[in-house]
Amino acid sequence: MDVDETLGARIAAERKLRGLTQHQLASRAHLSLSLLRKVEQGSRPASPAVLITVAKALGLEHGRLTGQPYYSGDQRTDALHDLIPDLRRELTMYGLAPDEEPETLLAIGDLATRVDHCSQLLYAVDYALAGALLPGLLCDLRTASATTTGPDRARIMDMLRETYDNAKRVAYDLGYPDLGLLAVSNEERAAAETGDPLAVAVASAVRAWTLTGAGAFDAAYRLLVSTADRIDGDTPRRWVVWGWLNLQAALSTARAGDPARAWEHYAAADRAAAEIGSDRDDFRLSFGPTNVAIWGVGLAVEMYDGPAAVARSGRVVLPATLPRARAGHHFMDLARGHYYNGDNHGALEALLQARRITPQQVRYNPMARETVYALAQAERRSTESLRSLAVWMGVPD
Repeated sequence: MDVDETLGARIAAERKLRGLTQHQLASRAHLSLSLLRKVEQGSRPASPAVLITVAKALGLEHGRLTGQPYYSGDQRTDALHDLIPDLRRELTMYGLAPDEEPETLLAIGDLATRVDHCSQLLYAVDYALAGALLPGLLCDLRTASATTTGPDRARIMDMLRETYDNAKRVAYDLGYPDLGLLAVSNEERAAAETGDPLAVAVASAVRAWTLTGAGAFDAAYRLLVSTADRIDGDTPRRWVVWGWLNLQAALSTARAGDPARAWEHYAAADRAAAEIGSDRDDFRLSFGPTNVAIWGVGLAVEMYDGPAAVARSGRVVLPATLPRARAGHHFMDLARGHYYNGDNHGALEALLQARRITPQQVRYNPMARETVYALAQAERRSTESLRSLAVWMGVPD
């Protein structure tokens, strides 16, 4: 596997182009010098926090460092990228009336069924089918929003909010962050027209997630805390949104290098999950005891704490009803946790399990690729399973 394709190698190349020493870049990115050296050498896979802070310090878009969007050379696989132009065109049309009035009014029940189907496809991480459906579905929802009044319009706007969120996932996961940001902006606008404060709060959490991804950790944190403070009531839906906001606050503070505050917000989310007592899917958040346990593993990984991540994974029980997207992401996180814990075999097995659950998610995930590179770097003689996984992901030899 070509080490020049690793995130660490790209960081080193961009750093040298700017005439920076490792010490200077580490200082700008607020990283330890030893961590930056390990990342550049390929002995420590870069975390999302490292990617975000280094890209910001170098003045680069993330894609320059991750190499996204990824093309494998397989025509059938790479055809996913052909879905992007239609999606981009539709996302630019927010609020515009249709070119022609529909001959018959679109049935709200039929639209709701299609929205649910699209969300279920994203739960299963089927980018191909979901991506093909999204432009037409968004167009029909946009048409319905322009031709419907009263309570029914509020329902349609909530469907638009959900569908824009699905578009965001496809765009970001396939490596088109500019398109993802446009979808997030549209999601916020649609949420504001639902009349539901909780829908607005969820959209704010999504915006905060994008701020975290851009390295604006303080801004993301302030938005999350202020939004959580405005949530009133004592209903399961309220606890779901409040708990989710605290999980996002835990992520932003973890990536900002504040583990104490991160675990404080995680504990708040855990209390919310306990208050609910079961997993719920309000606003497609899949929030409850299961997701909070999964996040505990992920947060430990964000902090490079392999032993804690592996230990916490022992508390995770994945029910059959859990969206495959969440299960697949858990095993990708656990792979890094095993690697940080010195268990290369466990890391590979976790990646293979993630591939069995959500193959498309693994193929396009930068952190999964980094783990593959790190395993290849650590092993003098790569196993057949590792080589096969790397070839399948399109990782260059």
